[in-house]
This record gives sequence, structure tokens and C-alpha cells, in this order.
Amino acid sequence: MAQAWRCKGLRWSADGPELAWDGGRRSALTWGKRVAFGVAEGGVRTCLGARGHACPVRAAVSGRSTGARCEDCARLDRAHSVAADTIADDPRPYHVYLAWFGPGMTKVGITALERGSARLLEQGAVCFSWLGAGPLMAARRTEELLRAALRVPDRIPYADKRAVRSGLPASAAERAAEVEDLHARAVALDAWPESLVREPCQPVDHAGVFGLADLPGAVGEVTELVAGRAVSGRLVAAAGPDLHVEAGGGVVVVDTRLMTGWELLPTGGDAELTVPVRQFREREASTQDGLF
Repeated sequence: MAQAWRCKGLRWSADGPELAWDGGRRSALTWGKRVAFGVAEGGVRTCLGARGHACPVRAAVSGRSTGARCEDCARLDRAHSVAADTIADDPRPYHVYLAWFGPGMTKVGITALERGSARLLEQGAVCFSWLGAGPLMAARRTEELLRAALRVPDRIPYADKRAVRSGLPASAAERAAEVEDLHARAVALDAWPESLVREPCQPVDHAGVFGLADLPGAVGEVTELVAGRAVSGRLVAAAGPDLHVEAGGGVVVVDTRLMTGWELLPTGGDAELTVPVRQFREREASTQDGLF
């Protein structure tokens, strides 16, 4: 039997997306590449652990969980987390950014300066611009200012991002328009924290990095991996944690967060999916088609 590898999820590097595995191994993903993996009969998905430590009981976790952690490890992982807003004394400088995922979907967020644009790639931001840089609490106050004054959200659901990804405006200038407009209105606001340095609007476009040009509309999404079942198809795009895989019945979205915690085997066979797939409703499909 082929060796099984425990998946740690999708990572974005300067060379593009890669699947990470226990032990440090990486598998580069390129457009047109065949993606084929499955779970052995009797396989069990186990907790990822927390903050670099293995789960002490290797608890089994639900196949539908995107976090892949048991309750105790999830609690520990968020106990000292900037994302969960449970830490206020991080001395590192932070960027405030505006990220665009599709028409009418721009959010404000923060990321440590040292991470560069990695956070934006991980979220699937099609276009983004830095807004300012400064201490953590100043960055947080700027987030709050934009939410209160301009009603800019700090979260965009993944389902909404997926629904428009195949029908985005064709040019980078069109994709940057909302970010540029919002940036101008944001820097004009009063009450900016004095310690946050405003930055000019310089939109960065990820459509090419994600492979979104001429992306076919997805017909559904994988809801979970199951022991004894497999995913096999041609990779046509990747954005954030999502792989857009062309199988026998069309393009299906595979959220790689559902792969974490499983020990996966390479598989052969044709382009097919034997894992559970939620077909998108007719309304979702017609919304995508109308954007072409």
C-alpha cells in the first residue's frame, strides 16, 4: 500500500500554492495538474493540536469541521490569538489593509507587518491595498473606525467569495476601483490613531496568482472527506484555502481545511469525486452565470 501523509493544509509561497504535510514535506500545485487523493478504509480524522503541540489524546474530529480541532485544543489555540482578539500586548508592528473579493465585498483587516501579503493570499483576496501601519492597538482602533464610520465589515463569508469568483471584472483596474474609492474615504476620516502611519493606495491584484482568468463556474462544493472515498480531477484555480477542481460533472470547490487531520493516500483512476458534494442551488448557479 502507498504511504499515507497527514495533511496540514494549503500554504501560499512566492511560487504559488502548496499542500503541506506532517514532516515538512510540500506538494506544489500548478494549473492543469491532476489532484488525486483519498482516505483509506477505516481512516479517522484526528485533531491538529494547538500552538505547535500535538493533541494529547489524538481526539477524533468531525469531517465537516474546517478547524479540525477538538474543543480543548480549539480553546487553547484561541486563548492567545490576535485573530480572536485575545491578545493586546503584541509588540510587533501591524498593517491595516482593505481587501476586495468581488463586487460589493470589501473588508478591512490587520496582519503583522512581517507576514507581508501572506494573510491576503490565505483569505483569497482578489485585490488589496495597505491602508496604514503601526502598533497592534492602533491598527485595531482603525478597524473599528472604518466599521463605525464607513460600515466596512471585517469578515466576508467564504460562500460569498466562491459565488462570484468565476465572474469577476476582466481588468485589474475594474477590480481595484472599490478599494481605491474606499481608501480615499478612509484616509479622509478624522480620529485616526496618531501612532498609525497612513500609506498610499497601491492596489495589488491576485487574479493571475489564483488562476481566475476564464474560471468556469463551480457546480458544487465538497462537504467532507470520508474513509474509503476519493477526490480526483484537474486543478483549474486556487484561492485562499479553496481548490477549484474539474472532475467528471464540472468544477467543484474543495476547501483544503477539510483535508487537515486526515492521512491521505495518492489514488489513480479518472476524474471523479466519490466524497459527498453539495450541489449549488439553481439560484447560486444563475447568479454566477449572470456575471459573465
